[in-house]
Amino acid sequence: MVARDYGQYDGITRGLELVGERWALLIVRDLLVGPRRYGELAAGLPRIPSNILAARLKELQAAGIIRRAPRSRIILYELTPYGRELEPIVLALGAWGFKAMEDPREEQIVTADSMAISLRTAFQPQVAATLPSTAYGARFGEGGLFIRVDGQTLSVTRGEGPVDFAFASGPGLHRLISGELAPERAIETGVVEVLRGPDDLLARFASTFHLAA
Repeated sequence: MVARDYGQYDGITRGLELVGERWALLIVRDLLVGPRRYGELAAGLPRIPSNILAARLKELQAAGIIRRAPRSRIILYELTPYGRELEPIVLALGAWGFKAMEDPREEQIVTADSMAISLRTAFQPQVAATLPSTAYGARFGEGGLFIRVDGQTLSVTRGEGPVDFAFASGPGLHRLISGELAPERAIETGVVEVLRGPDDLLARFASTFHLAA
């Protein structure tokens, strides 16, 4: 792998040489949700130039972080076991960055994959353990998530399934997760659009997924 050489010898330096290039960690973030085709990665990162995406995939493969996985007639990219070790690092970075988030700019979007990782970051297992098992459906733009909370166990996958409560939202959902916006106000102001199920389940969602800003 051709990496930026910082001229220093320690673990942080080496880690930055492997995943510190622009877009690299966002590719890892999306692959933490599940294997993706090249086109799916490109669609989830709409501003990444095609040549940069190809270069980052090649670099991450050379580093042993991701691999190509032929499935039937398609090629998927997936994390290796070594790559999956980045998950707690990505989640911790997301929690740290959440504290500095401001109101979203007009051009900023939320993708299903980015929100899947945000929900893993915000999950409060101690709170969830006191609540009934609940299945949520969440739509962000054209992407959807199937979220299952069963005690302290969380499953977040792309797609649909039988749910107790379904909603649509966008970047403003961070105001609900941070506690800045009460569930009732989130519905009243249109930050959250209830698609199915009783409105009061949004309060359960907000207590299950919370990050202090």
